[in-house]
Amino acid sequence: MKKIIVSGLFIYPVKSFAGVSIQSSDLDDMGLKYDRRWMVVTTEGKFVTQRTMPKMALIKTALDEGGQLTLSTQGKSDHPVALVDIDSKKMDVIIWRDKLQVQKASDETDLWISDVLEIDCHLVYISNDVERQCNLEYAKQGDKTGFADAYPMLMVSEESLEDLNARLDKPVEMRRFRPNIVIKGCDAFAEDKMEAFKIADIAMNGVKLCDRCPMPTVDPDKGERDGQEPIITLAKYRKWDGKVYFGMNVIHRELGEIKIGDELVET
Repeated sequence: MKKIIVSGLFIYPVKSFAGVSIQSSDLDDMGLKYDRRWMVVTTEGKFVTQRTMPKMALIKTALDEGGQLTLSTQGKSDHPVALVDIDSKKMDVIIWRDKLQVQKASDETDLWISDVLEIDCHLVYISNDVERQCNLEYAKQGDKTGFADAYPMLMVSEESLEDLNARLDKPVEMRRFRPNIVIKGCDAFAEDKMEAFKIADIAMNGVKLCDRCPMPTVDPDKGERDGQEPIITLAKYRKWDGKVYFGMNVIHRELGEIKIGDELVET
């Protein structure tokens, strides 16, 4: 019997900015700690992503042990984001169908990001007390997420990417798909059927296959769209119901710590 292990862990502190490869992570109510707790919104409060602003990929994120977020990009001084406190300004935002009241970062941070992206925008933060319920068609009452599109975590196997890359003229890296958990030791697309499993003895459920938007066509090193691959190729064998699928959305049922090398055991 094959042994499936966690081979990669990633967080994306700011939605659509560059991610961070990590060795281990605590799981909190919203998923991997610090994952997509910050988000860029327009002055009207509508969320902004690489779907319309590919250059967001060029802004790098870093976190110290205390959770201090620092932003960096070529040609600008690094910018530490002031930690949000409960007395900071609140802002109404919209992410997909959800309307939330969240906390604003400082005006200095807004100016730094606005200068890079060349739009007027704000950086906002979702605190632990904000309840963003996952879609009850696939989740349970009380399952919540931060500023991820819909669910706490995304899981992809190395074998699935290898299968895709074998069909592409120009292979792509895993980071184009922005997973949180990468596994290896299974068949390609085995994650499609992983409905119940444990990692580090923490119970999790695969609740919904991830239908892909055009974001994987963005070259993360250039911050611009790189043609229509890999979506075109994926659509040839991973398209049904009019959507292209790659990866499994995951909801954790317990808190704890997971790390690279942990075994995934189906239950």
